[in-house]
Amino acid sequence: MKTVLICLLSFFTTPLFAQGIRPDPERIAKHVNKLASDKMKGRGTGSRENKKASEYVARAFKKYSLAPRGTTGYYQPFTAKIRRVVVPDSIRETRNVIGFLDNQAPYTIIIGAHFDHLGMGMQGSSKAEKPEGQIHNGADDNASGVAGLLELARYFSENGVKESCNFLFIAFGAEELGLVGSRYFVNNPTIPLNQVNFMSNMDMIGRYDPARGVGIGGFGTASEWPAVFEGVKGDAKFFTDKAGSGGSDHGSFYTKNIPVLFFHTGGHDDYHKPTDDPAKVDSKAEAAILNIEIAIIENAMKLPRLTFSEVK
Repeated sequence: MKTVLICLLSFFTTPLFAQGIRPDPERIAKHVNKLASDKMKGRGTGSRENKKASEYVARAFKKYSLAPRGTTGYYQPFTAKIRRVVVPDSIRETRNVIGFLDNQAPYTIIIGAHFDHLGMGMQGSSKAEKPEGQIHNGADDNASGVAGLLELARYFSENGVKESCNFLFIAFGAEELGLVGSRYFVNNPTIPLNQVNFMSNMDMIGRYDPARGVGIGGFGTASEWPAVFEGVKGDAKFFTDKAGSGGSDHGSFYTKNIPVLFFHTGGHDDYHKPTDDPAKVDSKAEAAILNIEIAIIENAMKLPRLTFSEVK
């Protein structure tokens, strides 16, 4: 009878525990609704709201007991310049937000997503006909990616496992101005780059189309990726692409000969427009995408350090 009770307890408690730490659609929606609300005014680089977004990420990192690994606590300040349009305040101060999960391992996995967007449409890149003065909420681009970043930080810090790699979680600033935050980091790293295993980037993972699936770039940047991906499946469909460069922050790491992955659900009619709103983000599908990313990361940690491959 005692054995039966133990088995029943194991049956009921283990799934509940697993469910508690796995990426959760409600938490994803909460992060997206906060970061992409009208009150955040599009999180334009240099704005008060952009600073608030960085503080939101830092508070989450602290909640998950990540160690500060910026140059000023969780923050790595830098200067970004607007080049796409002529504006009187083209030089803007911003920062990356960096938290470290120390597993006392020799190598570190970097997980990243950019937290900035186009603000009130006056820094260039908007696809709207008359963008100036309109709030560009950037729910998919890239509140969805930041929500993913925070959920992965929560998962790996609370899963009760001392992983074989450390984790560095980075919310990049000024991506929309030309990958400025990630370029600044790789040229001023707060951990040695020769200790990085690989980098995984999330940029626009909130508009899942079941007919397309989520694209995972960087498949050609390490000779081990095919073995790592073998057997990975989930509730979301995915396909791979070899390219390691591209228009998001993983490209900065690829230039430093670091293997990368890039999760992206594809373009849509609301891209860089004021209509990229929170209600259009599919948080349930995003949670499924994050579970696939977790499976890939956990498979990669079963192997020695990945070997960088240039994609030709």
